[in-house]
Amino acid sequence: MSDRVYPPVIAAAKLMFKVLDLRITVEGAHNVPRTGAAVLASNHVSYLDFIFAGYGAHPSGRLTRFMAKHEIFANKIAGPLMRGMHHIPVDRSAGQASYQQALSALRTGEVVGIFPEATISRSFTVKDIKSGANRLAHEAGVPLIPVALWGTQRLWTKGRPKNLTQRHVPITILVGEPFEAAPGDSGDAQLHKRLTELLDKAQADYPNEPGAWWVPAHLGGTAPTPEEAAKLDARGR
Repeated sequence: MSDRVYPPVIAAAKLMFKVLDLRITVEGAHNVPRTGAAVLASNHVSYLDFIFAGYGAHPSGRLTRFMAKHEIFANKIAGPLMRGMHHIPVDRSAGQASYQQALSALRTGEVVGIFPEATISRSFTVKDIKSGANRLAHEAGVPLIPVALWGTQRLWTKGRPKNLTQRHVPITILVGEPFEAAPGDSGDAQLHKRLTELLDKAQADYPNEPGAWWVPAHLGGTAPTPEEAAKLDARGR
């Protein structure tokens, strides 16, 4: 697969990291296999998460093909970039086609990235997850790798103005150990558990600020509780 677009985009992202002097910590990058297929399943707290989740796989020399809303592919600027990086459009009215495209990518040895919560978590905790990541990994017979991102919400998240000029923001990327996907609810529960454990670790080790909007309620922040976030999401729909 030709990748003329992806390397320049990575270079541009690294330049952005340098200009903003982001304090990026990556742990567990060795868990991404250097060859062969895998599913990366990440929590979702920011519109920029695909950049940072992909960055976590880059030390292994892997280019992650993310599943993303098809509306992004229709954008005049983002669309050509997304297609050039061979990301996978997800049309919720025709989800099976997206699933089959992701499955085909896995069967050719690609790393596919998924945000199993489907939408950004306003509470900055792990929401209920969809079954797609677990199903894909199980059907393709490839490892499922949980990824936790933290700090990215401070740059641009749902319900807040984007702040892409903010400097020195710590960003944590934790890549968990691969595990074997299991069919059905038990597999989904295992993924949710592993994502939650990773996110708890990322938050515990981070310089959180009590009372800050970007800190979850259970850690003393003013982010919506999961119950409040669910009501906001319902209102938005």
